[in-house]
Amino acid sequence: MNQVDLKELLAVSVSPEGDPVAASNFAQRLGLVLLNDVIPSKERRYPLLMMYDRHGPSLVETGKVAPGPVTADFVSGKVDHRRKFGGGKGQLIAKAVGLKSGITPEVVDATAGLGRDAFVLASLGCRVTLLERSPVVAELLASGLERACLFDDVAPVVSRMTLTNSDSIEWLSSQNDVVADVVYLDPMFPQRDKSSLVKKEMRLFKPLVGGDLDAPALLKAALDKARYRVVVKRPRKAPEIEGVNPTFRLEGKSSRYDIYTLKSMEGLKGAGSNNDLG
Repeated sequence: MNQVDLKELLAVSVSPEGDPVAASNFAQRLGLVLLNDVIPSKERRYPLLMMYDRHGPSLVETGKVAPGPVTADFVSGKVDHRRKFGGGKGQLIAKAVGLKSGITPEVVDATAGLGRDAFVLASLGCRVTLLERSPVVAELLASGLERACLFDDVAPVVSRMTLTNSDSIEWLSSQNDVVADVVYLDPMFPQRDKSSLVKKEMRLFKPLVGGDLDAPALLKAALDKARYRVVVKRPRKAPEIEGVNPTFRLEGKSSRYDIYTLKSMEGLKGAGSNNDLG
């Protein structure tokens, strides 16, 4: 999505309780119009607003029948419930990245989005580098991580998460050596989750980020820079990414994980990098 398209799609708004400096900085960085406090249902000039209020930024669709705002939230709702009651290392994602007793891999999440999967892995002890190419989504994610740091029970998890606003293929290709034990990919499209929450996010994000990343090129870049494995999350019935066949897969009810093994992760046992965090 180029800059001209973004200017046509999105404006920035700040409420009386919002942070005008943060809103102004974001608008200037992307060359967007900064509006006074507006009512999204009455806004007709822009289909999307980045609204800054007392909770930070949120992405909102304008118009009378638009859904509610989208934010990155790590301290309430489904994300918080999953942290507390999600099944720990028994979760499919944990098994996919190789988490088990004595092995806590370092992970690069190359398609971070709103950071939910990265947060799950960090809550289980992994250090996670999050790559997000969209500056709009990255702004939401950065704000969510900042807010989460204010909560004593969540701050230690967030301390293991590092966000970079960068195109994943370019970032991976620019690195001179392996970047992590595991590179994790969860392309935003095609949509797999039928929940109203995810459908709302897709409706707002797709005009901003366009189509999916070049999946074969991203997979190749990930395979070149992962130490032990690459994990790709897919809708359960979706085709594999073209180019290389996965070594094995783990299937859930609606999603599956295609695992591309480079070498055994048993070499992580006793390595001491993250094994004291699990």
